[in-house]
Amino acid sequence: MPELISFNENWLFEGTQQVRLPHTAVEVPYHYFDEKCYQRAFTYEKTFTPPNGWQGTELSLLLEAAMADAKIYLNGDLIAEHKDGYTPIHARLTDGLTDGENHLRIVIDGSENPEIPPFGGRIDYLCFAGIYRDVWLVQNAPLAIETVKIETPDVLNATKTLTAQVYFSNPQKKVISGTLEATLKDSEGNPIAHTQAELTGERLLLQMDNLQNIELWDVDAPHLYTLDLALKSPHGDDHHTTRFGFRHAEFTTDGFFLNGRSLKIRGLNRHQSFPYSGYAIGRSGQERDADLLKYDLRLNLVRTSHYPQSTAFLNRCDEIGLLVFEEIPGWQHIGGEKWKAESVENVRRMITRDWNHPSIIIWGVRINESEDDHAFYTETNRVARALDPTRQTGGVRCIEDSELLEDVYTMNDFNLGSHEISGSNRAARPLRDQREVTGLDHDVPYLITEYNGHMFPTKAHDQELRQIEHVTRHLQVLNAAFGAKGTAGAIGWCAFDYNTHSDFGAGDRICYHGVADMYRELKFAGHVYASQGEPEGGLVLEPVTLYARGERNINGILPLTVLTNCDSVELRYGTATPIRGEPDRINYPHLPHPPVVFRLEDFPEDALGNWGTAWDDCEVVGIWNGEAAISRKYCAAPLLTSLSVVPDATEIADGQDVRVMVRALDQVGNKARHAADPVTIEVKGAARLHGPALVPLRAGSTGFWLRAEGTGPITISVSLGSLGTTETFLTAI
Repeated sequence: MPELISFNENWLFEGTQQVRLPHTAVEVPYHYFDEKCYQRAFTYEKTFTPPNGWQGTELSLLLEAAMADAKIYLNGDLIAEHKDGYTPIHARLTDGLTDGENHLRIVIDGSENPEIPPFGGRIDYLCFAGIYRDVWLVQNAPLAIETVKIETPDVLNATKTLTAQVYFSNPQKKVISGTLEATLKDSEGNPIAHTQAELTGERLLLQMDNLQNIELWDVDAPHLYTLDLALKSPHGDDHHTTRFGFRHAEFTTDGFFLNGRSLKIRGLNRHQSFPYSGYAIGRSGQERDADLLKYDLRLNLVRTSHYPQSTAFLNRCDEIGLLVFEEIPGWQHIGGEKWKAESVENVRRMITRDWNHPSIIIWGVRINESEDDHAFYTETNRVARALDPTRQTGGVRCIEDSELLEDVYTMNDFNLGSHEISGSNRAARPLRDQREVTGLDHDVPYLITEYNGHMFPTKAHDQELRQIEHVTRHLQVLNAAFGAKGTAGAIGWCAFDYNTHSDFGAGDRICYHGVADMYRELKFAGHVYASQGEPEGGLVLEPVTLYARGERNINGILPLTVLTNCDSVELRYGTATPIRGEPDRINYPHLPHPPVVFRLEDFPEDALGNWGTAWDDCEVVGIWNGEAAISRKYCAAPLLTSLSVVPDATEIADGQDVRVMVRALDQVGNKARHAADPVTIEVKGAARLHGPALVPLRAGSTGFWLRAEGTGPITISVSLGSLGTTETFLTAI
């Protein structure tokens, strides 16, 4: 493996400020800001001395990503340019280096250049600016392994085959000679196969046959293997390690199949942005997002809308078994010929960076929601298939009768709610039949890639009846997707609220389209997805209520929807006889775990109290395997009782980020969802705070991210009015 030297520290930003990467050029406010504040050029500078013994080796700079138009200068000379804000930038340093101090200057232009995708039209998300992923100094031999493409063509057979197309880097044009050894290792590092070959050119095809006892990568058992390559040549030795998985993924007219078994896709779209820091959250924060999608929301797929995302995020998807639909940058707009040529390069860069991730099951090679363009999309599909024939292509559209050039017809179906826009009196179906959408007289592989979202944006602090409707719409579409035999599944819009341009959202530069807020705190609709996970992975019990008699436009809390994967639910109100509720399989016959809905007719008269009578405490109990297994209590007179401050981890590596959630709780541990008081945040020790130190609660909670700086103890103090101060302790390691 080439030596990777972290190059994140000691950058001079705009000639005045010492910063550490990843970095956002402008820390934008939570909302109500002018997005033009970061749409200009910014400069990063660094002085460095090459490592000892660098002569005779190759040195290069690797920026994992920078937004958006980057120019890199070494000792005053332009050595690299890159017009893609989402894929790596490689800049060869060797020929321009001196033995002593060297000076790097990187100019990042955050302007929305109309020649660079996704820019040129309107975009419903922000792209921010800055060097927002890690930067590395790379040192390797003059003849080195550049990359490898691994394929596993026969994973459903008893014995399996591995092929590896190895590409070599040879910028000094050395005579190519030497030996390449390949060792296949299991997840424990044990060697299970070996081969070697002589170098004959700038690439080499290796093959391992008759592989025995190989475990497949699956969503429930994500087994990973590594291929270790050792190059020995007269020009020096080189090593390269690639992690991958054996798995087979296929979209058919009968749905999606993983390793030969049918799997209904249940996913959400993800933007990679965060409050205040924009795109600039490091590896640990990216990994936490993947964990949240997999374990908190219980999804089996995420779509990287609408651009390639961090390899740290994708690596974590590999590790935990979260499927990925990855696509090129863009939103509705198709630019001119230079723009299209750059978009085709986007396809190439995305696939060559990510082709060994077993989690990725489909390439998105069409600009999201764009019009048909036969020549353009013929080329994007051609490039994708030439680079990676093992995965199918998809092209996300929102128009009917769109030309199908991809392998999978991927459709944003916003039919539910469309009658409200058009003024039609018809009752909207949750999803349309695929032939109605495609205009074809036959079925094709078909996947819903967006639904709901902007059709019914919902804030975490919205009134209860809107929250219930938000929940219901997500339930209805999921139920329809599970019931559509030929549909591979559905990916909702979207996981998290996100900052947007002034043209979109709620007028405050936020799209409240998520089933979680920008701090990743689940709204009620988030529990729709969580409740579809199997009970063995954790029981879910989320009553969709603030539990207050007068919160709704009518008296009381009925009908009461309880999102759960329990067998049944019991409602215990005051001293009244408990009422048992069963999953609503009449309205949601296709869901793995329908909600339990308590209706007024289920109760004796006055059982839950009429207006003007006493309002009592309540308990909702989930029954599983015949026993009370999980419960939620509600008090009739909630009071602000405690302040919960919970970090995602108590140890954090130097330079990494950690989320901390703050929740105002009542006396039985529920969020006080109307609490909107400001909290003050104080951080002492080896960390710094992203964003301001005074923030309001929203729907009873808020959050913030910290970045560890150095090592040692970290003390977080959060204060809220009469509740005083809560301290939490972390360690930077």
